[in-house]
Amino acid sequence: MTTKGTIYVIDDDEAMRDSLNFLLDSAGFGVTLFDNAQSFLDALPGLAFGCVVSDVRMPGIDGIELLKRLKAQRSRFPILIMTGHGDVPLAVEAMKLGAMDFLEKPFEDDRLVAMIESAIREGEPAARNEAMGQDVAARVAFLSPRERQVMEGLIAGLSNKLIAREYDISPRTIEVYRANVMTKMQANSLSELVRLAMRAGMLND
Repeated sequence: MTTKGTIYVIDDDEAMRDSLNFLLDSAGFGVTLFDNAQSFLDALPGLAFGCVVSDVRMPGIDGIELLKRLKAQRSRFPILIMTGHGDVPLAVEAMKLGAMDFLEKPFEDDRLVAMIESAIREGEPAARNEAMGQDVAARVAFLSPRERQVMEGLIAGLSNKLIAREYDISPRTIEVYRANVMTKMQANSLSELVRLAMRAGMLND
């Protein structure tokens, strides 16, 4: 495992890919190379969180089109765009489409490494949050319909007795359902259950 994070380099120029691979590998990153944007997009669903470093001018899907597609997919991957000299209008468009930053070729190695470190630092919490939200939603989906009703009662602040009365079952049975809910949701307390419910979108903040 690399300690500094994963980088996805997309560039149709083989010499550029090789030099970036050497630079980023030496700097302690895990590097995966793509010679076109389509192959990156095809692989994207199975990729771990990382920073994308893409050239702006490429045959087929260029850097701008790549940004549009990632934006449409609501991708959380931070993206740095590399531009040729004088491509400032393209760079501005890239920023508008969600690129974290851009740098003009030729660039200093240290500057690229610093930008990547900053992009990963900024992007990681959002990606972690999203993954956690999906995890909580999966736990909710695993509840039976009755367990879900009991959970909704609990997060609405109802006592076991009131929930039992609402569904015409015994408070003892509600206790069993409640224990199942806490186990399946991996919650140690009622306050934790409420927080998880908020994360799953069952409660408005």
